[in-house]
This record gives sequence, structure tokens and C-alpha cells, in this order.
Amino acid sequence: MPQLGYTLSSEEFGPTELVDIARRAEKAGFDFVSISDHFHPWVSAQGESPFVWSTLGGIATVTDEIEVGVGVTCPTTRIHPVNVAHAVATVDEMLGDRFTFGVGTGENLNEHVTGERWPEHDVRLAKLDEAIDVMRNLWTGETTSHHGTHYTVENARLYTVPDDQPAVIGSAFGSQTARWVADNTDGLWCSGPTSGPVEAYEDADGDGPKYTQLHGCYADSENEAIDTIYERWPNGSLPGELGQELSTPAHFEQAAQLVEREDIAESGTTTEPDPQAHIDSIEAAIDAGYDHVYYHQIGPEQARALEFYEEEVLPSF
Repeated sequence: MPQLGYTLSSEEFGPTELVDIARRAEKAGFDFVSISDHFHPWVSAQGESPFVWSTLGGIATVTDEIEVGVGVTCPTTRIHPVNVAHAVATVDEMLGDRFTFGVGTGENLNEHVTGERWPEHDVRLAKLDEAIDVMRNLWTGETTSHHGTHYTVENARLYTVPDDQPAVIGSAFGSQTARWVADNTDGLWCSGPTSGPVEAYEDADGDGPKYTQLHGCYADSENEAIDTIYERWPNGSLPGELGQELSTPAHFEQAAQLVEREDIAESGTTTEPDPQAHIDSIEAAIDAGYDHVYYHQIGPEQARALEFYEEEVLPSF
């Protein structure tokens, strides 16, 4: 049976609010929550960017059964994979078998902050490949040394480690990366109901869980929802690879000036207050091959959206 989840948007809410939203999502009946890992919000109107690993510690203390994932972390540039492995091991120990670790090649928006050069995608993927090897070795609890192309580790040992290796789910937008994900990680992480990455992943013998995020805004009317998205999440309507290449919220705000309200209405983001529209969106993702589908409520009306899903959407599944 498909698992249904709810987004904890680190770009839009502070850490205490995110912990409370996770608690409410468990009470509403969601199977899992996924929290984003950002240094910056996409645009300044979103207004937040707490450190995800501290927030996860809080979530672990107020939830009991709901699964928790990071969707997704870039463990290659802004934070050395040794430190990411340390954080993951601690959070996994706190959450037990409820934790899932999503990884990706990142966005310039978050990773440029240390001054390190932002390379092309193939280099970023090679760095991710090496970082995963480093982290998996550290999660054994054994002393680890590594002298690779991108990272050096000397006599490092994690003493607090989970009994089992954390699941690593790899992010992919295209077929080439999806095939790499099938070979190197434990599952696939995407955005939207697109079937292409799923097909490529499965053609490459990928057999792990397949996650995707659906964006929407539940409001009193479709126009109100579009207004909220236009203000808070215009980045969702930017084309191509801009989301990976632009380096600051100011750049995203400049690019977002090209976005019209009509673009949001045509983007596939769910803006209708009709429960069937939300049900249809989830069913489209399931039909595309995803078995973990989670909803991102854009804007401040989190309590209303959770109540709406609890009463009107989740019972259909």
C-alpha cells in the first residue's frame, strides 16, 4: 500500500513550528513526514532556514510512530560528509527504524556559502558517490581513513551508531541520474508525478522505495491559493535547471519576476479546495510508480491543511 506523507518546509517555518507540524501530522494519520535541508530559503518571503539536524532532534522527542525523512541533504560541499555521517547516525539512533536519509547533488543556493566552486553536474555526482562511501564506512562504527579524489578522512570513528545502516535514498530529476541512483543507493527521491525517473530507475534494476513530493495550497478559493503560491513559492514555476544554478534568494526573486499567476495555475500545483483534486494528484503519482507520496502545503495555513487532509483526503486511501 502506498505511504502518504506531509512536507516540513524548512524554508517557510522556524524549528519549533516544524516540530509542532510534525506532531500534528502524526496525529492526522500521515505515514511519514519529510523535512527539507536548506541554508537559504528560495525567496526571502519564505523567511526561514533552521538547521535541519537540530530540528530533527526535536521531532524525535514529540513523535512516536510516524516515519521521518530528510528530503534531501547534499552531503558534499557546505558540510563535509564526516559531519553529515555524524548527524545522521545520531538522528537515526533517536528515531530508530523510522528514519530515512535522502541525498542529492544540491543547489548552488545552499552550497556556495563556504566559497567552494560550484561544479558541473557530473562532478557533483562524483562527489556524492564518494561522500556516500565515506558515510557508509563511518556508520559501521569502525575506525575509518579515506584518501579520495574529493575527501580526506583520517582515523575517524563514530561511537554512537545505529544497529543497521541508515537507508540512503538518492534524488534524481532525469533518467541518467535515476540509473546512477539505482546502482548506488537504496531508493529513489523525486519531485512531481513524472514517470520518467521511475522507469529509468526500474530499468536499471532499482527495487527500493520511490518517493515524490507534490506541491499545493489548500485555501478557501483557487484564486487565494494562487496568490499565496505567487508570493511564497514562485520558484516552483521556474523552468529548467535554474533551481540548481542560481546562487542567492535575490537571484530567485529576480527570476520570479518572469512568473505569472497563469504559470502557477498551469504548473501542476494543486490549488483547488476540492478534496478530489488532491486525491487525483496523489493517485497520479501512485500511477506513475511512486510508493511514497507526500504533500507540501505552501504558505502559513498548516493547521487547516492538516485538518483538511485528515478529514477529506486521507480516508480515500
